[in-house]
Amino acid sequence: MNAGQGLQIEALTVTPPGAATPLVRLSATVGPGQILTVMGPSGAGKSTLLAALIGSLPGGFRVTGRVLLDGREVTGLPTEARRIGILFQDALLFPHLSVAGNLAFGLPAAWRGPDRTARIAAALQEAGLPGFGPRDPATLSGGERARVALMRTLLAEPRALLLDEPFARLDAALRARIRRFTFDTARARGLPVLLVTHDAEDAAEAGGPIVPPLA
Repeated sequence: MNAGQGLQIEALTVTPPGAATPLVRLSATVGPGQILTVMGPSGAGKSTLLAALIGSLPGGFRVTGRVLLDGREVTGLPTEARRIGILFQDALLFPHLSVAGNLAFGLPAAWRGPDRTARIAAALQEAGLPGFGPRDPATLSGGERARVALMRTLLAEPRALLLDEPFARLDAALRARIRRFTFDTARARGLPVLLVTHDAEDAAEAGGPIVPPLA
């Protein structure tokens, strides 16, 4: 796989402690700007798959296969070295930091001073939240929190994006808007996206292939 060609999952299997058969078995390629949906009910192994991809599985799980990102194998790397971003069901903003502080947390250390401030302002502008930097996260609506969480993840400059049912706690109208914003933003950046969900509307809006976690 050549550099810049996205996320490649090669014969990845994940077997829980004490189990004889894998909970996850997947081979897939997700190109830049493409969205792969992994769909299945609760307990089907979707979150286990994401934990394997970012390197956060608890001890005792057995993993075989390889994960490559832009041609570089990341299977054995620590989470922070993989350059794979993830969004969860809850926005998980830090309550003791302002909106700007939350966004700053995602920025690489190389961005300092005025450049750092400018990047945060640009992210808020892109999210349709200009001037929200000083705000307390507790004062944000669900949609605003979701947009801040996405921009914080993107400011960390990931090369792939994982979505762990991040729209599940939003009401139907807001869910559609935030889902579209998330997909459009990821596509505009050319990020390969892997979405896990049990919702058919999420899968349909993603527009890409749909696979189960145990293929």
